[in-house]
Amino acid sequence: MIAMSSPAKSTPVEARSDRPAGCLPQWQRQELPEPLPFTFRNVLRTIGPGAILLAGSIGGGEWIVGPLTTVRYGTGILWVATLGIFLQMIFNLEAIRYTLYTGEPILTGIMRLRPGRWLWGPFYMAAGTLQLATPALALGCANVLFTAGKGDLPDPGGGDRMTLFLVSLAVLGLTVFLLQCGKSIERMLERLSWSMVIFIFVFLVAANVLFVPADIWLRTAVGFVSPGYLPPNMDWVLLGVFAATAGSGGLGNLAVSNLVRDKGLGMAHWSGSIGGMLSDDATEVRPIGQVFEVTAGNLQRWRTWWSYLLVDQSVLWALGCVAGMFLNVNLAQAIVSPGEVPPDNAAGAFQARYMAEKMWSGFWFLALLNGFWILFSTQLGNTDCLTRICTDTLWAGWPAVRRQRARRVYFLLLLGFAAWGVFALAAGDSALSLFRILGLLASPILAVGAIQILLVNLSFLPAQLRPPLWRRVCLVMCGVVYGVLAVVSLTAEYRKWTQPPPGPAASATEGEQIPSTVEDQK
Repeated sequence: MIAMSSPAKSTPVEARSDRPAGCLPQWQRQELPEPLPFTFRNVLRTIGPGAILLAGSIGGGEWIVGPLTTVRYGTGILWVATLGIFLQMIFNLEAIRYTLYTGEPILTGIMRLRPGRWLWGPFYMAAGTLQLATPALALGCANVLFTAGKGDLPDPGGGDRMTLFLVSLAVLGLTVFLLQCGKSIERMLERLSWSMVIFIFVFLVAANVLFVPADIWLRTAVGFVSPGYLPPNMDWVLLGVFAATAGSGGLGNLAVSNLVRDKGLGMAHWSGSIGGMLSDDATEVRPIGQVFEVTAGNLQRWRTWWSYLLVDQSVLWALGCVAGMFLNVNLAQAIVSPGEVPPDNAAGAFQARYMAEKMWSGFWFLALLNGFWILFSTQLGNTDCLTRICTDTLWAGWPAVRRQRARRVYFLLLLGFAAWGVFALAAGDSALSLFRILGLLASPILAVGAIQILLVNLSFLPAQLRPPLWRRVCLVMCGVVYGVLAVVSLTAEYRKWTQPPPGPAASATEGEQIPSTVEDQK
């Protein structure tokens, strides 16, 4: 937990709140803790969930999907990333709004909506499992490590599949180990994420400044702010994956409120956090949060807490996602010729080969090291996200689960997801094919979640703390945009599975005539 401006007192819990609490038990009342004064130094001490979310975002959307999408369809498609990141920023902040008031993750709030925990708990646990239980990024890490060891990309014909599978298992094992090492898993992830993000951005900025021509910088920048272009013969599933993973891709957006709870921000100061099984000491998690009375003093403290989270999500996370997408796409435009689409089995590692061939041979090792940290940070974040969501959902919704300690529930779920990951890796084809599964489920989660977050905040928060009208409109817009993408991409995927594959002639023309400038795209 973060430090307060004065030592936190163990204030006695007062009578239960008289606010409507929906389908879960009533909150109790407690004082809103005093935040640190809002200064630059204290901002650096207080923010953190955005760094974890950014480290998770940059691996899939920015390093893999963004470059591959723009290599295939041109930089004119980047306005989709701008829209997706903005809508997800609003989504994240409105999920956090509920946590600052109650100390509960947003999914606990959603389980308060009718018909309650029996529908919404299993719905999100099932959707999250379908989306994130497949460890696509572990296979991406294996691509990078294999390439570093062999000195060449994996065999496109699948000859290296068994070796990649074994390396993926090692990555999966390392993930499980690290997620059990800290007194607070959130704090451990935050420290790792800051170091990974700093290394990644130093490398990307240096490579772009030294080797990418100015005209490519301009073309990439224009793509972010030139809405409307969609290429002919668009792969709609890839578009849905791109729009979702430009940000945090569905379940990660919901999990930010769990991270805020474990960080101890706002009323979450009283809620505890999930610790690792390998730690000797860990706090316990409250299943039901606590709320504060709306007074002039509490409103002033609320505004300070909200300012910290605005910086965490709008500056650190959202601008970090835009910068990460820009730098990765900009680099890909400089090293990959138009129409030259890297093979799917090289996802995560192809950048190293192109940079070594076209820029400087030393980039072979540096790009592989950077690629590994990017992909592993996302693998770590995704695994924690899924396990954390399921743990907190069971913890709040089912009292029988609380016979165990929260960290034991987390550990058992983590082992179960790791076991499924072994099977998925054995059955999977490539990192990109596994990543498409993640993207297919991201849009429905964002669509349903956006509307439910709005309902939660309007139903359970006092009028003074509810989102303003423009934010409500943005949440509805988020639900509509990702709802349309979900329908279109799922329909396209269904047709792909039910129709015979195209002939050689059709396949040969696919990807040709890719425009290289925004003017061409228009």
